[in-house]
Amino acid sequence: MDRRDFIALSLAFAAAQPTRALAASDAQDVIAIGGDVTEIIYALGQGHRLLARDATSTYPAEAQALPDIGYMRSLSAEGVLSFAPSLIVSAEGAGPPEVIDILRSAAVNFAEVPEGYDAGAIVEKINAVGAALDVQELAQTLATETRVALYAAQDRATRLNAEKKRVLFILSTQGGRIMASGTGTGADGIIRMAGATNAVSEFEGYKPLSDEAVSAAAPDAILMMDRSGDHASTDEELFALPALLATPAAQKRDVVRMDGLFLLGFGPRTADAVTALHRALYPI
Repeated sequence: MDRRDFIALSLAFAAAQPTRALAASDAQDVIAIGGDVTEIIYALGQGHRLLARDATSTYPAEAQALPDIGYMRSLSAEGVLSFAPSLIVSAEGAGPPEVIDILRSAAVNFAEVPEGYDAGAIVEKINAVGAALDVQELAQTLATETRVALYAAQDRATRLNAEKKRVLFILSTQGGRIMASGTGTGADGIIRMAGATNAVSEFEGYKPLSDEAVSAAAPDAILMMDRSGDHASTDEELFALPALLATPAAQKRDVVRMDGLFLLGFGPRTADAVTALHRALYPI
């Protein structure tokens, strides 16, 4: 089956799904795509409405008991629509694009939650999820609480007498190549919110760095997600990389590892993540 046949079949499948009226009291009528979206839904007290979630939705623990529709960037239209949801709430950037087009064309309400990496963006996310679920008052309360907590955490983190640390976020070290964060990413946002400086500002997004570029970045600390499997690396493996040998981070063996969703989710727990990262980078 080629791509055109796949899309045509998926559209036919989607059209056959019944349209259901959306009500805030409905139970189990929602599919959440994106760990931040799922976390916000639970924080709003609406977890009971979830039919399924994507693979990045690992918090809170009860979310893991829900059916898993797959990784948010490689979804199947049939897999999502087979649950016959009345509403899909999706983080921006889910995909592939042709699958999202099918979901938008289906007889299902589809709400996209905008991405963003600062306090204002988190508040916007919460309000967007609240509007999609028709629980705007609950969302306004959560948004206010989250905004206050975020501003307090950032204020504590930025009231530093010491010089800001240069932090290099490493996404992976597969094959000995360092994939690092530039600007415009969640990693860049959380580093700045925690009162530090991103060691790489020459490009946007995530890119592999040459050994020379890593040395020139001269990071004081390395930040990574706490991972397992092929993407994991011990301190010994990390600091044995030629690119890092001459950096201040390697000399001090300064590396911080944190849960990926907690660190980069940009949701209701981000104030706690800012505080945790700040304390890890600037231990008393």
